Amino acid sequence: MRDKLLPRNAVFSALGNEFRSGFSADAAQSVAMPKLSSIEFVESLLERRWSLSSPESPVHEVTICRSGNFKQCGGEILGNTSFQQNPMPSLGGGIVRKTHEQPSFYVVRDDLLHPLINGNKARKLDALLPLLEDNAVTDVVTCGGCQSAHAAAVAISCAERGLKSHLLLRGEQPETLTGYNLISSLYGNVSYVERSLYARREDMLARHANSVAGSVGTVQQLDDFWEASFRNDASKNLSFPEMTVPRSIRNFKKVAVINEGASEAIGLLGVIRLVHCLSRKHLFGTDQMVKLVVDAGTGTTAVGLGLGALCLGLPWEVSAVMLADTLEGYRKREEHLISKFHKVGKPPAVEKALGGAKDKVVNWVDRSSPRKFGNVLKGEVQECQKIAQETGILVDPIYTLAAWELATQLSLEQRKDEKVVMLHTGGTLGMFGLAQRYKPYFQNLKDESYG
Repeated sequence: MRDKLLPRNAVFSALGNEFRSGFSADAAQSVAMPKLSSIEFVESLLERRWSLSSPESPVHEVTICRSGNFKQCGGEILGNTSFQQNPMPSLGGGIVRKTHEQPSFYVVRDDLLHPLINGNKARKLDALLPLLEDNAVTDVVTCGGCQSAHAAAVAISCAERGLKSHLLLRGEQPETLTGYNLISSLYGNVSYVERSLYARREDMLARHANSVAGSVGTVQQLDDFWEASFRNDASKNLSFPEMTVPRSIRNFKKVAVINEGASEAIGLLGVIRLVHCLSRKHLFGTDQMVKLVVDAGTGTTAVGLGLGALCLGLPWEVSAVMLADTLEGYRKREEHLISKFHKVGKPPAVEKALGGAKDKVVNWVDRSSPRKFGNVLKGEVQECQKIAQETGILVDPIYTLAAWELATQLSLEQRKDEKVVMLHTGGTLGMFGLAQRYKPYFQNLKDESYG
């Protein structure tokens, strides 16, 4: 049955040697392999300790009330289109939109996961944080922009677990700390890095991690934790007790590096867990055609969504709006993450489910308008205000508004036998940083109908 998770030991005791050796076709013939379906394999991946107590988020429906003037003009991305929210939509049971109904889409409210750690930042840390604890990590080094939601999420998560976070933020310290920058500074140890140095992220992170570790500490690789967590219930047996550290060594530090935006293979698991949750019968089920929309920073969330849908055999299409890189850059990142997933996902059923895919589990799309410049940003800020007033859902003008635009467009084009679903990736505290940096576009948000 789909809802019954396999005992982790039963699955991986027979697979342990294969995972250690990288698994080969010859090994498959010489070792008695359990016959796992791709669904069972995904469920076995998810049988682990998580940061989030539940994978569920509220799902709201947004109805497009007027679509006749949907357009892009002078920064007004949605034109005169208006919205209405239904916080208690009918989802399960194969219910589909009738032809006479107004177009609509669904919003997975991951922005409500936590007051400060929400959206895809919480999803990508869902499996990662327990591994840090299980492996007795003492310090974490990561990086991000000045208003990085990821850096703030790492800082808060580490503080809650008694770990120290070291955050390398790009650029100069603002005159007034606000938004995620303020949160990062309150919870973590912030250092500002010149843009020329930040451009070489890997070297920068490695140097800082070695500096934090000092002469007696160690720097650990997350890939080692990721791969080891699939061996013989390793997530419960890989901790390093304090007694293993020589008593003569005080303040021994075990440092882990998290890449910008938690763009790590281990970050895929929390997103796949979300897909597994959304495919339950009382939500979107396994047979419903779904167009899943997300905004893309590093692209890790989009790849996780695509892999989850593919391995579970769901008729879902994942579309990601490219906001921080070129198409070539996103495809390279996609191929890299899928390669990491292949490394631990070698049972034949999963290979069959992936169809030999090395990339292209995501439909990467351009944003419908430029951003950050002149009246375009001003128009986008006004769109965010309109959406907030009409639906109670707050989106930011850089990232989540782009996903909202695409979800609106797809819902106007959708067939009656499919649903459009937007994953709200959070990040709304970033509005404070934008308002600080682009003051003119936030200074006149009054309702013009009131003069």
